[in-house]
Amino acid sequence: MKKLLLSLVMLFHGTALLFAETMQEDSCEVCIYGASSAGVIAARAVALQGKSLCLIEPGFRIGGLSSGGLGQTDIGNKQVVEGLSKEFYRRVGRHYGRLESWIFEPKVALSAFERMLREVGAEPWCGYRLAEVRKEGRRLTGIVVENPRTGIRRHIRARIFIDCSYEGDLMAEAGVSYFVGRESNATYGETWNGVQLLQGHQFPDGIDPYIVPGDPASGLVWGVTADSLQPRGSGDNRLQAYNYRICLTDDPANRLPIARPVDYDSTRYELLARLIAARPERQSLHDYFIWSPMPNRKTDVNNLGGFSTDAIGLNAGYAEASYEERERIARAHTSYTLGLLYFMAHDSRVPEALRNRMSVWGLPLDEYPENGHWTPQLYVREARRLKGEYVVTQHDCEGRTRVDDPVGMAAYTMDSHNCQRIVVVKQGRAMVKNEGNVEVGGFPPYPISYRALIPQREECTNLLVPVCLSASHIAYGSIRMEPVFMVLGQAAAIAAGLALDRDADVQEISGKEIRAIFAADPRMDGSVPDLILDDAALEIPAGSPWQRVPWGYGPGSLALDRKAEAEPLRYEFTVARSGDYAVYAYYHRNEDAAQRMTFEVNDGEHTDRIEVQSDTIRIAGQTRGEWIPLGVRRFDAQRKAFVAFCPEDRSGHTYADAIQLVAVEKNRKR
Repeated sequence: MKKLLLSLVMLFHGTALLFAETMQEDSCEVCIYGASSAGVIAARAVALQGKSLCLIEPGFRIGGLSSGGLGQTDIGNKQVVEGLSKEFYRRVGRHYGRLESWIFEPKVALSAFERMLREVGAEPWCGYRLAEVRKEGRRLTGIVVENPRTGIRRHIRARIFIDCSYEGDLMAEAGVSYFVGRESNATYGETWNGVQLLQGHQFPDGIDPYIVPGDPASGLVWGVTADSLQPRGSGDNRLQAYNYRICLTDDPANRLPIARPVDYDSTRYELLARLIAARPERQSLHDYFIWSPMPNRKTDVNNLGGFSTDAIGLNAGYAEASYEERERIARAHTSYTLGLLYFMAHDSRVPEALRNRMSVWGLPLDEYPENGHWTPQLYVREARRLKGEYVVTQHDCEGRTRVDDPVGMAAYTMDSHNCQRIVVVKQGRAMVKNEGNVEVGGFPPYPISYRALIPQREECTNLLVPVCLSASHIAYGSIRMEPVFMVLGQAAAIAAGLALDRDADVQEISGKEIRAIFAADPRMDGSVPDLILDDAALEIPAGSPWQRVPWGYGPGSLALDRKAEAEPLRYEFTVARSGDYAVYAYYHRNEDAAQRMTFEVNDGEHTDRIEVQSDTIRIAGQTRGEWIPLGVRRFDAQRKAFVAFCPEDRSGHTYADAIQLVAVEKNRKR
């Protein structure tokens, strides 16, 4: 009997060992690691080029932040969104009956991403983590991924690799140079990098940092470190704070109340209690959160002020951590955030009016059903950053440096969230302050070099990195927006296709070639590209009453004083392909603008007049502009046509911005 039991034990052990060591062999032309928004777009673009691909996602949901709660799209200027990135926002817009939508529910974004993959036969492999990278010389030959739930390991051979993860795991394991943290200002001659103690998202003076106010011996309250403030502009390895973009609802039929977390500890929110006590008049949720409404009575909640959803310092070590340690850090962020919401609704130190306002909100039952209706996507604002052939810096953002190989554009402010919470002494009094927040804008959209997506040639020749790209900390803070990541994901996919066709290194591909393909076929399906004419392309003669102003679509718009006289401003064009087109004019909200806008649309033979009242235009999301529909017209490729801005209403200034023609669906090739 003992021999039989021993034999059975040995058989079981051998079978388990065999299962654990079983390796599936797979091969493709392009391997994409990370099914973030950029990864989905890259996969679709690779497939549309007729290349085989593998799309690997270590988590269990595709789309990254765009399907994980970030519905209030961060977008500095719509001009930078093009190609398949724009196609995503168009698909979301069609769900809501609009041309495009920049605010949306997580499940709507997920559905759009899933369709974009399904249409091209690209199936993501979810739940597979990077375990090993295989490399010969300067070329990656394959990766090994494993699913910790099933024990399945897969060896994937590929000719080109694209790292679309937020963490840059494939990039790091490939042995290329990268950086974690904040460079000093001296590194690249910048002024907004490194340590910055500024006023944004800050505590007011006087908030005591000690458990017993005024008593250093009692220790520091939760969340405050004992580290001292370093000189302004000095570098370190700290990361800007992470958080969750929170989808809540106040619809009783769709609401799950926010329960007290199992590990709830109200002392974590002592600083918030002191902040509330210091400003008792502030009793709105909007005083403590960026509470952005989403469709169907939902939200995208983000950080605001000195103490909010940013768990400052809780992400220490995340960039280089193991998957298990990252899960622990993510769980700590979840506990902190759900505890914060519970605190606001139940703690007696929160004013009753504020508690009541918080209590009507709960988790939406129709979102994230696989994860207890809570987003599984931690907002990893920054982790590793490639040190590639070119490093994007503050000089690029501010237009002092121009590149000749752009493959995309960025337009957001140089934005860094706080990195640490420390004690400072002011006029002999100790108080708590946040350090690291920077919000500097005032510059137009700027180009991103293709060389920022590729490693140094001597390190790796078949890897592209469109998410953790080569940029300084402060420049990355401007680039790191979901629409831009998607544009760069498509650019990386185009570069991969060119490299495959030529059997070339990615360093041999030209950014100008990528841009030419983008311009000729932005959706990569042979459909008619949108025709966009911006005022920036118009020649305005000296002495014209039309004056350029630095706001609007692209670099600016044209303005006509209400007292000035001028003829209608014409945008002339000829379409490349005859057919029906929806015509749009871009409207940028200005307080001094005329109430009524008049347009003329000419199809080459007939002219129609359209009047639009500004108070009928709904602008949703971060931008101050929206495309105004002017109807559908048939245009002939042999006839010159025009759209004109007509200055007729003298109740305010007349503004002229971009126009756009979008081929109606029946004319699009699929």
